[in-house]
Amino acid sequence: MNKHIRFDWAIKRLIRDKANFGILEGFLSELIGDDIRIQAILESEGNQQTEGEKYNRVDLLVENAKKELIIIEIQNSHQLDYFLRILFGISKAITEYIREGDPYSKIKKVISVNIIYFNLGQGADYVYRGTTNFRGIHKNDELQLSPSQKKMFGKETIADLYPEIYLIKVNQFDDLAKDSLDEWIYFFKNSEIKDSFKARGLKEANEKLKVANLPDEERKTYERYLNNLHYQASIAETMKFEAEERVRKSERIEVAKQFKKNGVSIEIIIKSTGLSKEEIEEL
Repeated sequence: MNKHIRFDWAIKRLIRDKANFGILEGFLSELIGDDIRIQAILESEGNQQTEGEKYNRVDLLVENAKKELIIIEIQNSHQLDYFLRILFGISKAITEYIREGDPYSKIKKVISVNIIYFNLGQGADYVYRGTTNFRGIHKNDELQLSPSQKKMFGKETIADLYPEIYLIKVNQFDDLAKDSLDEWIYFFKNSEIKDSFKARGLKEANEKLKVANLPDEERKTYERYLNNLHYQASIAETMKFEAEERVRKSERIEVAKQFKKNGVSIEIIIKSTGLSKEEIEEL
């Protein structure tokens, strides 16, 4: 099988090249349901401080032809406060890309696209979209823009003004590509583009993102990147296992204390809890 380069690596090394914008434009168009054209890349991984962050997270800020800001972030490691991280990233983009003295009407629309390889929150789907709407608490009507506001902003709804957030939970995808967006998510999960895939941007990705096309030195660097991802995943799994073991042992100790208090023999406590004789005697 001719494997393709992981999308996070491609963003780091290849997609930032203007000649390859079509790949990212294709994915964003399939996700957002609009014809996305990238005008410029404004920022890339600018706020990463440690080597670990460079492997665990990839972020990119681009401006499209409509002057909207699109944040693309790929997160490999579990982060409980990731929802708030999204909020921080959006706030940072809004405040950094308005000039001093400009009216609020110049605030740019922000679209936050998050491709995550861990379980975030609770939900059955693998793609979520979040927007802002205002609904009346008495009449249940949705607040609309006035005609003058529509003319000023060039937008039809309040949601069009506010940030738009997409969450793609890659590991929750079942590998059954039912539409063009699913074809992209299949690629994110498996680093493979099937010949039958027709989604916009994937033909170009198929041609340009093959591992076999990498120069020798670049391929070695890519392999080190993959090895580091495996290492990071192994560390995370070990920490999770050890935490669960500590909880289980704590529970066994509580059971042993109760048994000991009720006069149960050490032999039975050992068989029931798996604790050693010395551990039980110390209770």
